[in-house]
Amino acid sequence: MRRLSMPQADDVRQAVRQAERRTGLRFAVYIGPAPAGHRDYAERLHAALGEEAAGAVLLFVDPAGRGLEIVTGERARRRLPDARCQAIALSMATAFSGGDLAGGVVYGLSALAQHAARPR
Repeated sequence: MRRLSMPQADDVRQAVRQAERRTGLRFAVYIGPAPAGHRDYAERLHAALGEEAAGAVLLFVDPAGRGLEIVTGERARRRLPDARCQAIALSMATAFSGGDLAGGVVYGLSALAQHAARPR
């Protein structure tokens, strides 16, 4: 499995912080394998966020298993409908297929945050 370099991991952490500040939602990223089905495992990771899960967005990426899931909690889903998440996931998958794992994740976080930004 391909791992992120330190600078890439820092870029992802920074993108998470920016998305959280911009939206007020909780963002989480998991990059790694799933012991079971991708969607089931991503939903379990999202549920593990506990009380924050309703207002949370989880990006699950399994580079080796070619898995990508975006899981939104009940409150987060009001601002990030499934159709929007699917469109963003397609753009992320394009970046991944070009070998840009970190760039795809950072793009996904930015696009999700842009769509879910708090009204001014």
